[in-house]
Amino acid sequence: MAELRLGVLDQAPVYPGETPRDAFDHSLELIRRAEAIGYHRYWVAEHHAMDALACASPEILITWLASATERIRVGSGGVMLPHYSPFKVAEWFRTLENLFPGRMDLGLGRAPGGDGRTASALAYGNRLGVEYYPNKLLDLAAFVSGARAHTEAFAGLEATPKAPTTPELWILASSPDSARIAAEFGMALSFAHFISPQAAAPIMAEYRSNFRPGVLEAPYSSVGVFAICAEDETNADVFRRMRELQRMRQRRGIAGEPSREEALAHPFTEAELSAMRSRRSRRLIGTPVEIRREITELARACEADEVVVLTNTPCFADRLRSYDLLAEAFSLGSAPVRGQTTASL
Repeated sequence: MAELRLGVLDQAPVYPGETPRDAFDHSLELIRRAEAIGYHRYWVAEHHAMDALACASPEILITWLASATERIRVGSGGVMLPHYSPFKVAEWFRTLENLFPGRMDLGLGRAPGGDGRTASALAYGNRLGVEYYPNKLLDLAAFVSGARAHTEAFAGLEATPKAPTTPELWILASSPDSARIAAEFGMALSFAHFISPQAAAPIMAEYRSNFRPGVLEAPYSSVGVFAICAEDETNADVFRRMRELQRMRQRRGIAGEPSREEALAHPFTEAELSAMRSRRSRRLIGTPVEIRREITELARACEADEVVVLTNTPCFADRLRSYDLLAEAFSLGSAPVRGQTTASL
């Protein structure tokens, strides 16, 4: 397979003792590093009413991050479209495309990005439910490209400002339904392996086999993985212990990530240690050699053109180091890469 493009998915985590502004400062440092060492994309997620995750407005954070970089593509991973007007989202991203031409990605999802009450507050005054998501996608694709709107009532309406280039559109999926929509509408697909690991390969295969030219002439996809890259097996084992302890605490309703010291002090049984070392279906944790092999095998199984990597650790320094090690493992920036082929609308 061709050399993989790698991207970053940033949930803007707020570390213990820090503030949301600290989280945004970390995002700024991370995207500058990502651009310098060869990552192709940098996406920010959308979450609401969560103290542990700071990015409730990706369109604002994207503006700040893009203004501090020059080449790396920046975008949403993603905008939760059922909450919003397609016309308004198109105005956001046509504005961004004017400010940063040829660098914007518009990833779109239909998950609530929070609990039910938060979703209701976001949709306050909006009478359209999630069942209108496909129509909204078609209208948004038209508005960002300057084509005729899908909804007849909006035919002839054009979002402003006009832009010389068009954001790349991506459909985010963790289930078959969104992948089928991406195939039917001819859009790029980014599948969240870190949410639905067993479903990734078959659903992405279905996307490719059912793809019909639309926004794109040919299918194009990425797979989103959770990965932590450690210097050696000893450090990888510590990260596995931290993730396992967090999982055990979550089952008891205890929030927050344990520290390295807490994980090392926890009395895991031999059976638990053995299980966590083999539990790699959802989270990839290991040395650079191991993570390169696992990501490459996963991308090949999914026939993915790119990989978007989510890395969350108990402190920012470890997160930054993990992305550094991953870039070194894949020799980012040393080989030419291919991209999407856009269809004529």
